[in-house]
Amino acid sequence: MPIHNILTNTGEWLHGDGPHSQIVISSRVRFARNLRGYAFPGWAKRAERLQVLEAVKPRVEELPEMADAYSVFSQDLSVIEKQVLVERHLVSREHAAKGAGSAVVINRSQTLSIMINEEDHLRLQAIRSGLQLQEIFQMIDQADSALEQKLDFAFHPELGYLTACPTNVGTGMRASAMVHLPALVMSEQINQVIQAVNKIGLAVRGLYGEGTEALGNLFQVSNQTTLGEKEEEIIARLQKVIEQIIGHEQNARQILLQKKPNTLLDHVGRGYGILVHAHSMSSKEALNLLSFIKLGIDLQLFPEVCRQPVDQLFIETQPAHLQKGSQRKLAAEERDVLRAEIIRAKLASFPKPEAGRLKWTRPEQGEPEALE
Repeated sequence: MPIHNILTNTGEWLHGDGPHSQIVISSRVRFARNLRGYAFPGWAKRAERLQVLEAVKPRVEELPEMADAYSVFSQDLSVIEKQVLVERHLVSREHAAKGAGSAVVINRSQTLSIMINEEDHLRLQAIRSGLQLQEIFQMIDQADSALEQKLDFAFHPELGYLTACPTNVGTGMRASAMVHLPALVMSEQINQVIQAVNKIGLAVRGLYGEGTEALGNLFQVSNQTTLGEKEEEIIARLQKVIEQIIGHEQNARQILLQKKPNTLLDHVGRGYGILVHAHSMSSKEALNLLSFIKLGIDLQLFPEVCRQPVDQLFIETQPAHLQKGSQRKLAAEERDVLRAEIIRAKLASFPKPEAGRLKWTRPEQGEPEALE
């Protein structure tokens, strides 16, 4: 499958139809694996990296999930194409920096991607819309087990899977959920939530993971412990915490709706007004304003049919997507102009947000549990 198919078709996780998808954008599980007897990619010489690639790539392509997959060597991708895959959360920023000796295989629905010779010999990643941690764990575990039958993974009976970074030793698993928390940000509760999550051994990061900013009120919540816990225990604990965060965001929305409806209307209205009239817009500003349009859809200020176009804009207005669509490299000012043009065109059919439509039905449940 050529990269054109990846670029012109949004992956399953961007459809926004998974459980709790109003708040949970996506769930992701990643496994780190290495071959026994080979140096980790960061220490390996070119010849050894190529040996690993030759041994691993055919086995990955043989997986049933990879029928008609997109499979490519890193050196055959342009800088922009690599960045597109980063913006789609299909490869890491670290893998995008790799050249000869690395590759990626992505399935047709863009729910499973396997990076070869990133920080580790293998990085398996599954991603789906909404809160589906259990489902994608089963999916990636199945692929991992199939590969382990054909490849000799580096494993220690006491430490578990051996990885390039000591913080991944053990299960080699990182599970995360990307959550949209505008009400917690607006009500200035987000720092309390982040501190509570950190205290129970989980991490809260930005849009593209460690070291990145939480743009568009989007946060990634993930496990930090990989040693001493079983994969199923980590998934169950993270699932419980995400459900608690969902409850706190729902509660914050309900309170804002009851006590500060004009604040909600103002944020959504300003966001809409700027987006439909602006002729130049940075990536950061676009994400932050689109966040309020997404909240407006949840509050029924816009019809439900508007949800998928807005979700797509979160990705389509990223720098590499704009340049790939234009088929040329764009200066920052050109990207800002094109981004605003695309947003104006997509929002042209949206109705104006009117106070009379403001409504949100919180699911029947009690007060949100304390994060623990």
